[in-house]
Amino acid sequence: MSSGNAAVRLRHLRRFAHWMDDGIKLPWIPLRVGLDPIIGLVPGLGDAAGAILAAWILVEAGRLRASRATLVRIFSNIAVDALGGAIPLLGDVFDVVWKANLRNVALLERHLADPARARTADRRFVALLCGAVLLLCAAVGVAGALLVAALIHWVAGR
Repeated sequence: MSSGNAAVRLRHLRRFAHWMDDGIKLPWIPLRVGLDPIIGLVPGLGDAAGAILAAWILVEAGRLRASRATLVRIFSNIAVDALGGAIPLLGDVFDVVWKANLRNVALLERHLADPARARTADRRFVALLCGAVLLLCAAVGVAGALLVAALIHWVAGR
């Protein structure tokens, strides 16, 4: 892929991320919002629509040959945005603050500017993510064991 084509794609992605995350200046307060938190006001469907729109950055990152680790980071930002945004009321505030599209375009730009350095940071992130998943699994296992023990104790006490 030519560098000119990549530059055009990045320019389109930057513009998209700007409008989705901070393209609208709110009057009287120093806060910018985008279309993503506004779309997210529609319960359920809004956050799903925002995630589908954000997936364009993921698709373009794949076309620009971003590393798998960068793609995982972009996907995780989209997932966090969709899940966090789905929380009633607090999710709308979360959407204003998280700005997943701007984060994802920055990840892609970093990868394209210095792939070796980005790969190192991405590997650290993936290792951290795997560690978090293992901790979550351990916590679920401990909670399950405690629940079974409590249930056995309750049944034995009857």
